[in-house]
Amino acid sequence: MNLTQQNEEVKEVTFRSHPWAAAIILVGGVVALILSIGLSVSFGAADIKFTTVWEAIFRYNSDLTQHQIIQELRLPRVLGGAMVGTCFAVAGAIMQGMTRNPLADSGLLGLNAGAGFALALCFAFFPGLPFMYLILYSFLGAGIGAGIVYGIGSMVKGGLTPLRLVLAGAAVSALLSALSEGIALYFRIGQDLAFWYAGGVAGTSWLQLKIMFPWVLAAVVGAIILSRSITMLSLGDDVARGLGLRSGTVKLFGATIVLILAGAAVSVVGAVGFVGLVIPHLTRKLVGVDYRLIIPCSAVLGALLVVFADLAARMVNPPYETPLGALIALIGVPFFLYISRKEGREL
Repeated sequence: MNLTQQNEEVKEVTFRSHPWAAAIILVGGVVALILSIGLSVSFGAADIKFTTVWEAIFRYNSDLTQHQIIQELRLPRVLGGAMVGTCFAVAGAIMQGMTRNPLADSGLLGLNAGAGFALALCFAFFPGLPFMYLILYSFLGAGIGAGIVYGIGSMVKGGLTPLRLVLAGAAVSALLSALSEGIALYFRIGQDLAFWYAGGVAGTSWLQLKIMFPWVLAAVVGAIILSRSITMLSLGDDVARGLGLRSGTVKLFGATIVLILAGAAVSVVGAVGFVGLVIPHLTRKLVGVDYRLIIPCSAVLGALLVVFADLAARMVNPPYETPLGALIALIGVPFFLYISRKEGREL
């Protein structure tokens, strides 16, 4: 590809981007997220007035039971859901941009299952391990899962294709999930892992958020810094190299960011998939193909999706909770089938 063609590709990206739409999403999304957090904190097994929520946040009284429910149970749960949604959505956007794979998602490519397997080993052999170390082992497990998937996919003649990568991811995820369940049965830690299997933010504590927040903040900031380079990668390696991009370095940093985001999210919420598949696609339709717009908008929309899904999980069959992962899968599975069918026609 000559320089003229490369410049045309870059101009096409600029032309197909919609900064005004991104501005609307960011401003409107942040406002909607604040309102949804207030709504989610208010509703539950015991409904609480908005005025009480406001007082519990800004004029906390430890003698009031409702204030204790808000501060110790609902607020960290909702904030954890928002943080997890941001993690999965940004990780999915980076993966899709770097690999040019519309089916890329941490749940579909073995990262979630790898992190869950690492957690199973921690519960079995290191019971009572502090949450800080659980996050680190989740990072390691996510990396191992992704490495196995890419290794298997690369061994096939013809190299990696989106569908081959997803098939390898499904096989590796099934294997790691089966191993995790076997460990749970053998070491009798099924109850400890049940939360991660179902997926949900119930039980999220301020300590978990305090440990998780710096990792997530650093990873999201890093993703935004890399966003221009990811846009170049999304045009293809040849175009990226022609524009002077060090593709290998960018992919290394991008993969590290994805592992941090996926590992941190799985350590809190468990086996929740499809957020990183659905949100980047939706964002790309709204703001165009420039990842400088896609990544921050995906972060906001991903947070919104998980906060509302968690609220729905509590409201579908009160006082019981529907697994968060199941509700999101109701959206994600049909979307995945649509994208995979579309991709199959293009191969």
